Amino acid sequence: MMSEFLKDQNDVSIFPIISLIIFFLFFIGSVIWTFTRKKQYLIHMENLPLENNDINNSEMKNEIVK
Repeated sequence: MMSEFLKDQNDVSIFPIISLIIFFLFFIGSVIWTFTRKKQYLIHMENLPLENNDINNSEMKNEIVK
């Protein structure tokens, strides 16, 4: 059904080009964002799951006891 609809439309070949451009811009943007982060920020985010937070640990213990 969709292919029949697209056959009747003019200039359908522009959609793959537009989607490729959007993907390319998103990819380049994410690469630029990644390489412009400060090293200290990356180290902080890298160690975030491993941090031993007393507040979080006590909250987790309270939830287990309840």
